[in-house]
Amino acid sequence: MDLLSSAPQHLLVLAACSFLAGLVRGFSGFGLSAVLVASASFVISPRLIIPTAQTMEVIASIALIPTVWRDVDWRWLAPMAAAYLLSIPLGVAALAYLPEASIRAGGCALLLIACLCLLANGRPNLPDGFKLRFGTGFVAGFFAGASSLGGMVASVMLFAVSLPARNLRATLIVLFFGSALYSLSWGSWHGIVTAETFTRAAWLAFPLLAGIVVGSRGFHQVSEAGFRRAVLAVLAALALAGLVSVLWSA
Repeated sequence: MDLLSSAPQHLLVLAACSFLAGLVRGFSGFGLSAVLVASASFVISPRLIIPTAQTMEVIASIALIPTVWRDVDWRWLAPMAAAYLLSIPLGVAALAYLPEASIRAGGCALLLIACLCLLANGRPNLPDGFKLRFGTGFVAGFFAGASSLGGMVASVMLFAVSLPARNLRATLIVLFFGSALYSLSWGSWHGIVTAETFTRAAWLAFPLLAGIVVGSRGFHQVSEAGFRRAVLAVLAALALAGLVSVLWSA
């Protein structure tokens, strides 16, 4: 569906989805793609909105990186970024050639279970180290390329090892900037990313940035414990919304 030829109500729905995605991204540092894909999939094909969401990840990161750069945890970012380089091409290939709905449904179900366990204080005793960081990046990178769930996978793992809120948010913001650019390059190779992708992202950029401004203000007004519970609740809601959108489109 070409955005410029869409019904007016569809344009309004996409703008509202973009604002909501920006709100979540500004507050938590992640969730833009997951929110946008889960909500916009009711009016546009996920295969079209996923590369648009990746383009908007770049726009959002450019707006946020200057404010969070000093809080980035490079011990996590470096191995995760290296793993993303390997797994994103696999995820993009899966999006191009495999049933996208099955990948999203499986990922959302696993994320929903993980979030509910963390909300119930069922925190696993995971030894922090290179293997965990690289493994998190590899799995997150695959889902980033295949179904827009990479940020949710990465954030759940970072919550499991209790990374401080400001470092978690900053690390994810920088990671998603690079991963979105990388995903877009591979999407172009597979013919998923087109000129329409960038046109759609340009039209949705204003409500996205407005949502980021509101969400960022909310982050600076909440406590560490409040941030963690709020974000885990958002993650659980996004996973559930992803499952509903997959079933709706089936």
